[in-house]
Amino acid sequence: MSSRALVVSIHDVSPITREAVGAIAGKLTGLGVARTSLLVVPDHHHRADITGDAGFAPWLRRLAGAGHEAVLHGYFHQRERRARESALTRFFTRCYTADEGEFFDIAYNDARALLTRGRDALERCAGITPTGFIAPAWLLSAGGEEAARNLGFAYTTRLTSLTELPSRRVHPSQSLCWSVRSQWRRAVSLSWNRLLFRRLRPNPLLRISIHPPDLGHPAIWDQIQQLVAEALADREPLTYQQFVSRLG
Repeated sequence: MSSRALVVSIHDVSPITREAVGAIAGKLTGLGVARTSLLVVPDHHHRADITGDAGFAPWLRRLAGAGHEAVLHGYFHQRERRARESALTRFFTRCYTADEGEFFDIAYNDARALLTRGRDALERCAGITPTGFIAPAWLLSAGGEEAARNLGFAYTTRLTSLTELPSRRVHPSQSLCWSVRSQWRRAVSLSWNRLLFRRLRPNPLLRISIHPPDLGHPAIWDQIQQLVAEALADREPLTYQQFVSRLG
């Protein structure tokens, strides 16, 4: 295996974001990243069921045929607020992520049901069986991880690591990602990711995570392109599935 890898993932792939994801994938191909990990949401915010959109399946199959990987990314990508939540829970589920931490504190049985449903949706929609599961916002409970392991998923990631589920081996690797919800978040993201990119230079795996709204902010997109180009100088672009399969 190449000792230095780059995995670029595109998050929140659904009928809602198909146009933006297609544009991002095309621009990445132009930069030299022809294969990405596409994090697919089966029913984005309860209003974009992939099995009910006639154009989504052939589009996703074309991308998979071109070398991209479909990864299961939650089911609804949304978590309902609950009464009497702790301050820490409110921070992670409302401030850190805008009510999208679907698997943050999910119980084992609930996680297993959603994972099974999500995998079945991808198989039924596009004939694709995902080998990886990544929770929305990388917030994954212990029960959720165990459910993914017992259902045969090969890997998951959190913000700061990749885990091989069967062996439980954890590979430290913090993902670069951008928050664009406000001007101050964008400014902090630009400074933080430049510093993080430098700090992660020695790491065997570099992860760059892109969300569809990133494309609409020129400064953010410019930095993403710059960092991808710099990473490709000495890293091989892979999907998560390819990276994990080469670990042995």
